Amino acid sequence: MTTPDDDARWIGHALEAVAGAAAAGEVPVGAVVVHADGRVLATAANRTVRDRDPTAHAEVLALRAAAAAVGEWRLSGCTLYVTLEPCAMCAGALVLARVDRVVFGAWDDKAGMAGSVGDVLRHPRLNHRPSVRGGVREAECGALLTTFFRARRGAAQSVDTPPAAG
Repeated sequence: MTTPDDDARWIGHALEAVAGAAAAGEVPVGAVVVHADGRVLATAANRTVRDRDPTAHAEVLALRAAAAAVGEWRLSGCTLYVTLEPCAMCAGALVLARVDRVVFGAWDDKAGMAGSVGDVLRHPRLNHRPSVRGGVREAECGALLTTFFRARRGAAQSVDTPPAAG
């Protein structure tokens, strides 16, 4: 049985996965797929910018790698840990992959589909509904994103702002 301390530790691994992502222009989101026996099957960070691929979210990349590692598309017995609440695309992929649990850090009130904007993961008409736990190491995960977007806005403002008359 996974404990809250285990969840916090695995979210820490997802946080480690984003090292260098922001410097590459990627939204710093990391994901880790862990089998019930404690094996890490896959670790990934967003690569949408680097791969020029709108589907290269950390969750999707981690699911692809985990499926390759086990030789099976069904990831029953697995938990996906991710630093940000999954979007609609990622939530759909998690349902289709049949993961048992989804644990995430920061809530996403703009695109989150695990309870914020909608709830694809627990939709009653779907044939699979993983258990969901949100807000694990929320402050730390949220701060990473806040810092990234503040820096991005600052860079955009410095480009758009005319030099002071002098």
